[in-house]
Amino acid sequence: MKKTAANLASHSRIDLPDINVWLALVDERHVHHAAAKGYWNEESASRIAFCRVTMLGFLRLSSSGRVLAKPLSPREAWDIYGQFLSLPVIHFLPEPSHIDSRFCALTADERPPYRLWTDAYLAAFALTEGCRVVSFDADFQRFAGLDWLHLKL
Repeated sequence: MKKTAANLASHSRIDLPDINVWLALVDERHVHHAAAKGYWNEESASRIAFCRVTMLGFLRLSSSGRVLAKPLSPREAWDIYGQFLSLPVIHFLPEPSHIDSRFCALTADERPPYRLWTDAYLAAFALTEGCRVVSFDADFQRFAGLDWLHLKL
């Protein structure tokens, strides 16, 4: 994955891509690959981050035949994750110590469908750390005040 100097200079925020973006970036046959690559080359921030949830999700789902056209072995998944982290624009952000209150606030007043718990966590992480979530998932629109880039085909 390449990042140009012009792209790096044009943004100052930190992007927190959803797992679906990471997966689409690594699989050229993924239905969202072109859009993920377009984001990477044209719209990404100067800093892009994994958090523990996106790292674990990438490792788990990249080895699934239901997700990638050619599932990765665990070693390949770790190698690709390591390649991402070796890029100067990619960072690993540790969990903020005070995320639980924001996570609770996003989930306690309503009964989120089971599939939205991870989205709520990523939204809480981004709101707490001032990141922009990047996802193909339109469900992030439900989180008021979230800086969110909705990628589309």
